[in-house]
Amino acid sequence: MPFLTRRRLLTVALSGFGVVAFEILQLPLPFLLGPLAACLVGALSGAPLQDMGGLGRAMRAVLGVAVGASITPELAQRLPEMAYSVALVPLFVLAIWGVGYPFFRKVCGYDVPTAYYAAVPGGLQEMLLFGEEAGAKVRTLTLVHATRVLTIVTLAPLLITGIWDVPLTEAPGAPVFEVPLLQLGLMVGSGLFGWWAAEKVRLFGAAILGPMIVSALLSLSGLLTFRPPAEAILAAQFIIGAGIGAAYLGVTFAELRRDVSAGLGFCLVLALITFVFAEGVALSGFAPPLEAFLAFAPGGQAEMVVLALVAGADLAFVVTHHLVRLVVVLLGAPIVAGKAMAQWKRKGDAGRNVG
Repeated sequence: MPFLTRRRLLTVALSGFGVVAFEILQLPLPFLLGPLAACLVGALSGAPLQDMGGLGRAMRAVLGVAVGASITPELAQRLPEMAYSVALVPLFVLAIWGVGYPFFRKVCGYDVPTAYYAAVPGGLQEMLLFGEEAGAKVRTLTLVHATRVLTIVTLAPLLITGIWDVPLTEAPGAPVFEVPLLQLGLMVGSGLFGWWAAEKVRLFGAAILGPMIVSALLSLSGLLTFRPPAEAILAAQFIIGAGIGAAYLGVTFAELRRDVSAGLGFCLVLALITFVFAEGVALSGFAPPLEAFLAFAPGGQAEMVVLALVAGADLAFVVTHHLVRLVVVLLGAPIVAGKAMAQWKRKGDAGRNVG
């Protein structure tokens, strides 16, 4: 099957229109939010869209290299400063799940495994995999988590510009012609090798975590001294934005009313919990308010990297917290789910399925 199908070409064309429209209207993050908005409208209108498949994962590898290149010897010396706020991340995850599970189970009427994995603030792919193995409704999980990411990615730039007066116009990297060829080679090599090695050991989030680990080692050794060029980061924004919007392809009115509205309701819960933790970190002096907000905003890892880059925030601080959240979720969610759902089934609480 060819990569450049008609559906993908239409998706690229629609995404390009979104970029141009956002540029003309001078809206923030045109290369991320433009494709997202255009593909969202197209998907809900029934346009035959398609995500970028392996290219989308390759763009995540670009972001992984960008994060790894930001992990410098100077950052290593700052790790003890992050310890207090990082220690709050497991509590943050527990608070979200503790409120989210009853919301999805009692208010939305989801079955036990679907409610459980809808409430866990992890990556979309990981939650779908875990949920499918536990018997959850994959379509419902897709819409709930896609709505979570969509809402956060859409509203976060507005909050950043409105509250902190950050214009989100900072270049995400140097132009490609200013990056030495050796540095470009190291970045390409670390991205490809890191991705391949992470896939071999079955590491979750391999496309972003593998390149991040390898490029971080090169950065700490002093060999890698540049981040990926601006053109690569903009391409990553473009592909990721299109993928978020295209995820809504084929959504029915019933799903829109039930699952997307449930996801929006959950976002209100997330907003309150995020505010409490981010404000606590900022008031305690552990981090500036902008970094605290980005570190605890429970969006997708790739999307938060993009926002931190264009906001000129402390990328290492933000990513460290999201990595800890990812590790907590990946290690803890299946273990807790197995014990909890076994107990709920014994009590007869695994009742009706909705839909």
